[in-house]
Amino acid sequence: MNLKAKIYEVLKNADLRITPQRVAVLEAFYTLKNHPTADKIIQFVQKKNPNIAVGTIYKVIDILIQKEIVRLVKTDKGVMRYDEIHDHHHHLVSENSDMIEDYYDEELDELLKKYFEKKRIENFTIEDIKVEITGNFDK
Repeated sequence: MNLKAKIYEVLKNADLRITPQRVAVLEAFYTLKNHPTADKIIQFVQKKNPNIAVGTIYKVIDILIQKEIVRLVKTDKGVMRYDEIHDHHHHLVSENSDMIEDYYDEELDELLKKYFEKKRIENFTIEDIKVEITGNFDK
């Protein structure tokens, strides 16, 4: 499936109208990867579509978050990044660059699940567990 078809399908499945602005922003997410910032998304969109306003791009991002098409990822440095991958995963965050990598580990998932089942946090129901592991990637 090509990128445009994928974007149309995602918007249709979320009961969203297919607009040039939504297509452009989703294209940015799927093209940029690596958990882009809003600034990187804006740069990407406006390079191809200079007539799309910054405010419109932010509104589209907010709608995509509400519809759970993308997720907000806040780094320990307070930078807001976005993730379009919906599979359960964790993040490896580089301290010496702006790189964030997805990390999949079923053994870790099971370990955390069992740990918190054993701990039984009072008056709290765990919906999901995501781990952010901070370090540096070898160059």
